[in-house]
Amino acid sequence: MPKIVLIIFSILVVLLILVFVASAVANSLLERQVEKEVEELFGSSPEDKKEIITEADLAGLPPCVQKWLERTQVVGKEKIRTVRLKQKGLLRLTEDQPWMPFEAEQYFNVDQPGFVWKAKVKMNPLLYFTGRDRYFQGHGEMNIKVLSILPVVNAGGSSEMDQNTLLRYLAEIAWFPTAALNDYIKWEDIDANSARATMSYNGVTSSGVYTFDDNGDVVSFFAKRYWEVNGQYVLNPWGGVVKGYNEFNGFRISSKTDVIWKLETGDFHWLQVEITDIDYNKPQLYQ
Repeated sequence: MPKIVLIIFSILVVLLILVFVASAVANSLLERQVEKEVEELFGSSPEDKKEIITEADLAGLPPCVQKWLERTQVVGKEKIRTVRLKQKGLLRLTEDQPWMPFEAEQYFNVDQPGFVWKAKVKMNPLLYFTGRDRYFQGHGEMNIKVLSILPVVNAGGSSEMDQNTLLRYLAEIAWFPTAALNDYIKWEDIDANSARATMSYNGVTSSGVYTFDDNGDVVSFFAKRYWEVNGQYVLNPWGGVVKGYNEFNGFRISSKTDVIWKLETGDFHWLQVEITDIDYNKPQLYQ
């Protein structure tokens, strides 16, 4: 092997090692950050406060919402105050991009609505990126980094992000249905199979429409959410269509969902997500 080739090869090996080490360090820092944020998220939830849901708690809700809550088997169960769950699925950031597999963990506080979501997405056998979404005290943040090092998205500190993360929380209460009974969510009857949910928290208000089938299962949730186009936020229909159900800890919930942006160019299916594990009222990090 010529000497110059050997030198170039050696430099490349050193660079790869440095990238690997930097990525490992960045991952460790992300884990510590998420751990701190989850502890902060769960810190405001009373561990010893227990409340059992009764039929009377459902009174006054639109009939289709009552039917949904009965279908999910909330009556007689303890009110959900914290949630931790695991997900897997596929996502893509643009319409012309191939699907990429991901795994994620998410943590929710229901009394003081908020969440922390972290994901690892495989771009190819050698590359990956990490994602972190946070909704805390009414404010939203989103970060995406290639190899946990190179920032791709760093969004936060705007009313649009606050509304977007609030809407994400409102869409995801289908996974912890007793949240529908909290005072920060108001329900409005639309017809026999749909109702509008309006959530107000910390000065931000937004709403979306839940649709149910005749059995009371969630079919979809759609709302107008901010989509970034050339650095500008534009409202576009966004939501999820349920593809499957499962029972976790005595609750029947939607466990498979396709998330869609309805754009002028057509429906952009950007996320397919499946819940693989969920715990209620267990305010602890996964180990």
